[in-house]
Amino acid sequence: MNSALPSLIRDLLDDHHVTDVLVNDGTAVWAERRGRLDFCGHLQPGDVEAMFERILASSGRRLDRLHPMVDARLADGTRVCGVIPPIAVDGACAAFRSLGKRTFAVDDFTDDPDVRDTVRGLVSARHNVLVSGATGAGKTSLLAALIDDVSLDDRIVVLEDTTELATLHPHVVRLECRPATAEGRGAIDLDALLRTSLRLRPDRIVVGEIRGIEAVTLVNALNTGHRGSLATIHANSATDAIARLGLLLRRSTPGLDRTTVDEMIHAAVHTVVHVERLGNGRRTITCVHSLHSSRVP
Repeated sequence: MNSALPSLIRDLLDDHHVTDVLVNDGTAVWAERRGRLDFCGHLQPGDVEAMFERILASSGRRLDRLHPMVDARLADGTRVCGVIPPIAVDGACAAFRSLGKRTFAVDDFTDDPDVRDTVRGLVSARHNVLVSGATGAGKTSLLAALIDDVSLDDRIVVLEDTTELATLHPHVVRLECRPATAEGRGAIDLDALLRTSLRLRPDRIVVGEIRGIEAVTLVNALNTGHRGSLATIHANSATDAIARLGLLLRRSTPGLDRTTVDEMIHAAVHTVVHVERLGNGRRTITCVHSLHSSRVP
C-alpha cells in the first residue's frame, strides 16, 4: 500500500473486507466493511493535507486554497477524492474507494438463475447494456463482471474518468481522463476519449460512467455500430436511468426535441440492468428492463 498514506488509512485499505475509507473534519476516520460503516479512529491535524501533498507530488497538481478539490488514483488503483477548506467547512475530508481486491461474477449479484441467465444472455447476444444504480450500489463491479463474460475474441476499449474496472478479460484497452494542470491546461475529458476510442477498432466500447456531453457521442456511436457495448449511469431505477440519459442528451444538444431523443435512446440502448445495495450490504440486481419488450424479470 502507498507509503504516502497515514498508517491508519493504510492498514484499513489493506483489509480486503474494506471498500471505502472516509476522513471527516480533518481527522475522524470511518471505514465501510461488509456494508457497515464504522468509526475507526483519528488522524493528527494536518495529516490529510500532508498526505495529498505526497500523493500529488509527481503529478504537477495541487490541493490548496486556490484548488481545494482533487481526484486522484494511487498506484494500486485505489481512488481518492480530497476537499479542503474553505470548501470543506469543518476541515479537510477525503474518500478512498478501494478497488481490485476481489473480482465478481454475475452470480454474485443474484440468486435467481433466470436473472443470471438473462443477464449473461444480454452479453452473448451483443445487447447494448446500461447498468444503473445509486452511488455504491455495485455498478462498477457488475460492469466488470459483464466484461469478463464477453467473448475472448472481442477487443474491448474501456473509458473511465478514473480507472476502476477490475476485469480479467485478456483483450482490454484502457483509456483514462486527464484533469487540467494547476494552470488549467491539458484536460482530456470522457467525450474526447470516446471520440478517440472509435478510431481504435473496438468490438465493444465500455464507458465507466455517463454523466455529461459524452452521452451524445456514445448514443451516436451505438446507433452506428459497436453492438454489445456497456456503460453505467447514476439513477434510482431502470426507468429513471433512461430519463436521466435523455436529460443528458437534451442538455448537451438543446436543439433536440423529446421525441427525437427518445427515438435515439430506443435505437441505441437495448437493456437497462439496475443494481442496488441491500440493507445487509449485498449488491444485487433488482431489475432487468428491456427497451424492446415489456419483460422485467
